[in-house]
Amino acid sequence: MIDYDKLVNTTIKGIKPSGIRKFFDIASEMEDVISLSVGEPDFHTPWHIREAGIASLEKGRTRYTPNRGFIQLRQEVSSFLLRHYGVEYLPEKEILVTVGGSEAIDLCVRSLVNPGDEVLIPEPSFVCYVPITQAAGGVPVIIETQPDNGFKLTAQQLEGKITDKTKLLIMPYPNNPTGAVMSRAELEEIAKVAERRNLLVLSDEIYAALTYTQAGHTTFSSLPGMRERTVVVNGFSKAHSMTGWRLGYAAGPQEIISLMTKLHQFAIMSAPTTSQYAAIEALKNGDEDMEYMRGQYDMRRRLIVDGLNKMGLRCFEPQGAFYVFPSVKSTGLTSQEFCERLIYDKHVAVVPGDAFGASGEGFVRISYSYSIKHITEALERMEAFLQAL
Repeated sequence: MIDYDKLVNTTIKGIKPSGIRKFFDIASEMEDVISLSVGEPDFHTPWHIREAGIASLEKGRTRYTPNRGFIQLRQEVSSFLLRHYGVEYLPEKEILVTVGGSEAIDLCVRSLVNPGDEVLIPEPSFVCYVPITQAAGGVPVIIETQPDNGFKLTAQQLEGKITDKTKLLIMPYPNNPTGAVMSRAELEEIAKVAERRNLLVLSDEIYAALTYTQAGHTTFSSLPGMRERTVVVNGFSKAHSMTGWRLGYAAGPQEIISLMTKLHQFAIMSAPTTSQYAAIEALKNGDEDMEYMRGQYDMRRRLIVDGLNKMGLRCFEPQGAFYVFPSVKSTGLTSQEFCERLIYDKHVAVVPGDAFGASGEGFVRISYSYSIKHITEALERMEAFLQAL
């Protein structure tokens, strides 16, 4: 009998599975469950985008695309970034179309990180950054952000974690799971440290279009001195409700994008052809859809924050993405205990905060990418749950 423990990659074997999926899987096997656990829009992909994908199939457009993605799509990405965020990238050399934003993050880390290089990761944050860093042979260095500061990264915190081995800073804003955003002035302070200490930056901006502040989103590469040292990751899953189409992109310096493209060539070849045709339509004619969905999320955001605070679960007001991150410390339960008892007692699924790093203990992530009806019913069940504790 084969002893696989002696044969498999020990780094990969030691990586913990995603803490998000545990409660999603439990919910999938129960009846009458309201799941607010997965960050997936409840909107269908807008019809004109679906129609573009369908039309491409009907016309037999099912061949490989160029490794970097269709030039038409890269041109539209360039136009979108300039139109919305004031940054310009050359479609021919500085943009790569990927299989979701997740592939772009993986390619970026593997292209930049040598074994032993340190990668700075603010937490709580999305679950992929640490394992991707570990798989590349890098060393994750966690920066614990604080609820009293709205879970924002400060220049002082950043400076205190930099060593002579630090290579890369990951900037996950708007943030999953906290909903935190950072103002231009706050980002400028981070940029000064990055330039002074010669850091590269991976700016994960997948939720950029879902920013609810009056000033809107600031792309990190738009800051002085940051374009040459930043890779911006974005995609279509959240802003255009295209999760299953699996399409994202990276924009950055030609030298880095060319390395990412080389890895992409050998691992993936090219992103799905049908999805690319749909994405062209999304960028050309999808701004109104994007604004409509953002308005709906904003309404849900205010509803759920108000409801949680009224029932005694202290919750700061998130300014981006579609998550709230309330504290459950007042219940005396750990994050895991709270989520387990809530799903089994009241059939409501949310995600324990420690799934997003140790600093998330005492909190839970609740997604409001669901209908008002589901959110309202979930809040009623949660209030009954709290009263029964």
